[in-house]
Amino acid sequence: MALVVQKYGGTSVGSIDRIKAVARRVAATRAAGNRVIVVVSAMAGETNRLLQLAGDLSAQPDAREADVLVATGEQVAVALVAMALVDLGVPARSFLGHQIRMSTDGVFGRARIKSIDASSMLHLLNDGGVAVVAGFQGVDEKMNITTLGRGGSDTSAVAMAAAVKADVCEIYTDVTGVFTTDPRICPDARKLARISFDEMLELASLGAKVLQIRSVEFAKRYGVPVHVRSSFSDEEGTWVVPEDRNMEDVLVSGVASDLNEAKITLQRVPDRPGLATKIFTPIANAHIVVDMIIQNASEEGFTDLTFTVQRADYQKALSMVKAVAGEIGARGVTSDTSVAKVSVVGLGMRSHAGVAARMFEVLAREGINIQMISTSEIKISVVIDAKYAELAVRVLHQALIEEGINEGAREATT
Repeated sequence: MALVVQKYGGTSVGSIDRIKAVARRVAATRAAGNRVIVVVSAMAGETNRLLQLAGDLSAQPDAREADVLVATGEQVAVALVAMALVDLGVPARSFLGHQIRMSTDGVFGRARIKSIDASSMLHLLNDGGVAVVAGFQGVDEKMNITTLGRGGSDTSAVAMAAAVKADVCEIYTDVTGVFTTDPRICPDARKLARISFDEMLELASLGAKVLQIRSVEFAKRYGVPVHVRSSFSDEEGTWVVPEDRNMEDVLVSGVASDLNEAKITLQRVPDRPGLATKIFTPIANAHIVVDMIIQNASEEGFTDLTFTVQRADYQKALSMVKAVAGEIGARGVTSDTSVAKVSVVGLGMRSHAGVAARMFEVLAREGINIQMISTSEIKISVVIDAKYAELAVRVLHQALIEEGINEGAREATT
């Protein structure tokens, strides 16, 4: 008897018919002799609708009340899924974040999970029932409702799987797995049968929308096998697992793009110790994640410093930087929201040379100028003009994946 956590996204529960289909899949999993915990997102479009209501009411909705509002989407969904299961003769009970004590910190809108009390769910499972849990939401130490940010139901599901030591966490979505790039941009993208935690972490952080990055962090930390698959078919999906020796045979496993980047530059910053701290500490205190950072070589005691943030945090970060610029004696601040980040990822880059040179050659051939470069052991990212993002993805995918560089790779038959 396996313990299975299944997570269903908004499109999977987007209508009553789809909720009934989810209930039938859960019932079949239970009938096969498994114990099942189901984690559910709000119905498709519901979170956006609720946020729009808040935006219509206030230019800057109170963060605590915004979390109270958007958490109702998951409450509706779990009740409907539990009802559908009961209607099939499956004993099921819904649980909200505070009922399972999904404890988080108090950062509204992007809270982080601290602990989970799964005892009530495990009692239900041991009695033959199915637990239907609201994803995306938790509760802080003051019993305030919190939410985990976009894609937070993925994080809820993997954290739940870790807490109950589940055998697998199945992430059901509207795609059949993880692809070498976005099939909407590149029709020749291939589905991967397996991908390592580290590669998936990079792809999730670089704009791939299949899994939320914190869910992959949980999976890696606690060794939870994750199976990404479609709720609309029985097709095998993509397994996200610890790496093995054969995975390094693949030089590049994926190409990703992120159009939600914004670039900020401080010009002629005095080059002396401590100024980077003055620049980035207020940004960190505002819970803004800084992505790429580049500092030019010092010239005549001055340097330029450029970094990127998510577009949603751009205005707040820009205001902070402008305030700091005057204090530290910088000449000025420039910014650009018409940029994109394009990245290639692969375990094989750790032990093979030449990927960067080939990447830059391909972009240069298309007349695409590189504004920033960032690398890790298994990733190369560049910031370019946003209008070239799709072209860059297509040509890099063709050059690094389609043209035989990954012969014998992990692509699944589609």
